[in-house]
Amino acid sequence: MGKNIAIKKDCLSVTAMPARKKKIKFSERVKKDFIKNKELYLMALPVLAFYLIFRYGPMFGISIAFKDYTPDKGFLGSNWVGLKHFKAFFNDYYFTRVLRNTVVISVSTLIFSFPVPIILALLINELKSRKFSRVVQTVTYMPHFISTVVICSMIIQLTVKDGGINQFLSFFGFEPVTMLNQPKYFVPIYVISGIWQDMGWNSIVYLSALTSIDPELYTAAKIDGAGRFRQLIHITLPGLASTIIIMLILRIGKMFNVGHEKIILLYNELTYERAEVISTYVYRKGLLQFNWSYSAAVGLFNSIVCFILVYTTNKISKKVSETSLW
Repeated sequence: MGKNIAIKKDCLSVTAMPARKKKIKFSERVKKDFIKNKELYLMALPVLAFYLIFRYGPMFGISIAFKDYTPDKGFLGSNWVGLKHFKAFFNDYYFTRVLRNTVVISVSTLIFSFPVPIILALLINELKSRKFSRVVQTVTYMPHFISTVVICSMIIQLTVKDGGINQFLSFFGFEPVTMLNQPKYFVPIYVISGIWQDMGWNSIVYLSALTSIDPELYTAAKIDGAGRFRQLIHITLPGLASTIIIMLILRIGKMFNVGHEKIILLYNELTYERAEVISTYVYRKGLLQFNWSYSAAVGLFNSIVCFILVYTTNKISKKVSETSLW
């Protein structure tokens, strides 16, 4: 009897045990997810193809920075030379000038142009009339959609000796000069025109961030007697802080990628002293002088510096404000 009872208990315990779930293979999970969300995957394919073809595919060409590349030998047949081109760039007579100009233009652009979209967004947000705010937004957005060639043509026409800017400054006793032939005027012209061109477009991010701030916070602040300035300091700016930090990190990562198209269209031999930057130097060496390996080495150096800047800024931001890209 005792044995029969024990056997029955064992049977009951076996039947009471929950069935183990079968482990689904990764490939099967991907297949099921693709079938379930095939429309989303199909929509993502063009974006994926774009990055694979135009972003990751060309990275194979980085190898020519370590070779004496010639088109007849190709990527694989060219001779390896190691760090020869990097050493040549660091010992180049123009290395100091190019690096200095890149830093000066980048830092000047960051200091003077980065706060402007934030200020513009705050001013637009304070407007009571929606129609007027839309007009202001439209007017400030428009320059962003004008091509760089047209923008540069406008700048050249305005800064020539008999241009509109010189005629205006002549009323205050300034002697008219062709400004783009004067090295000292190049950086201010580049920075100011960049602010005018991009401030409206860049303010969109901050305007959208302002809409996410809880209106009840402003109501509570008004009840406590806070004016507009105190609301700005204690509610608006803290609400924008995370967005500002993220945008600053991204902007610092692009510091050394100064827009070469605009500089190429504006500079000349008289302003090389202040206008020549790394990107234009790569253009002249690679495309005009056919020194592909040397220009690839300079471009790779520029990319590494940009990566270090992004990584360092992100790390500092994460420690100080707990806001970061990753």
